[in-house]
Amino acid sequence: MTEVSNETHFLHAIEMGLGAWQWGDRVIWGYGQTHAEKDVRAAFDVSLNLGIRFVDTAEIYGSGLSERLLGRFLKETDLPVLVATKFFPWPWRFTKGTIPRALKGSLERMGLDSIDLYQVHWPAVTMSPETMMEGMVECVKRGWTRTVGVSNFGQNRMLRAYSALAQHGIPLASNQVHYSLLSREVEKNGTLARCKELGIRLIAYSPLEKGLLTGKYSLKNPPPGVRGSQYAELLKKLPSVIKLLQEIGQNHGDKTISQVALNWLICKGALPIPGAKNSQQAEMNAGGAGWQLTEEQIARLDHATDNIREYSSRPPSS
Repeated sequence: MTEVSNETHFLHAIEMGLGAWQWGDRVIWGYGQTHAEKDVRAAFDVSLNLGIRFVDTAEIYGSGLSERLLGRFLKETDLPVLVATKFFPWPWRFTKGTIPRALKGSLERMGLDSIDLYQVHWPAVTMSPETMMEGMVECVKRGWTRTVGVSNFGQNRMLRAYSALAQHGIPLASNQVHYSLLSREVEKNGTLARCKELGIRLIAYSPLEKGLLTGKYSLKNPPPGVRGSQYAELLKKLPSVIKLLQEIGQNHGDKTISQVALNWLICKGALPIPGAKNSQQAEMNAGGAGWQLTEEQIARLDHATDNIREYSSRPPSS
């Protein structure tokens, strides 16, 4: 094992992180309308003060604005922050050399010399997992990232990435996937179990299902924009789940619906990275860590959401 392989333990020590997708994204999240720089700065500060020290961004979020905002905030804090970002496999990126070049751009936007985790955002049409991992190895060798991860990889591609890195003595640190009480595909198809078996940290994005697991949306009050149509069917099945989350939260000293939903993920062995547009959301998210649901409560939540969506026995991407 190389020195780098011992670096991945930091991800396993983190209960929860902060997702920065909302920072700068206008299309899905309405940046500039519902929230601005001062709001996300407050979310960053509150998160750090409450012990959340892992921030996940990507070059594609807000066309680089998320990274630039994070870079500004990092310059103005003395607290230690673990930083993760992602490479987006645009179709014109078809060689391994595009990966270190992209990371260099991300580092420049954030004003950093290196980051803690660099991830491939999606499987590529133009590059195999092996080719992409060759690019990631180069990033590690240059000292630009401590660890390497993937995102939205099914088991087959994840194992190929794991094997390609292992040839260089570098572990695959993480697989960032969509995982929430309302979207349990990775649990059902064995990806979560395989990650645990191989020491790969499963990072859960959209852990509150883009606001559905906060209790503020319903059939009469759907989420704004594209989220409303995306979740039309799911909203019909939501009331019984929200009621159970409320009941369990009350039994844990008035934890909120979203805090229970986040803790369920932590208890499953995942690392949730809820987004925060403002200080209130950041404070609420942080309250999902530092305590534990009982086995019986986990089982009740499992049962309540087992059939909420039709699950395929095969992963969405191989």
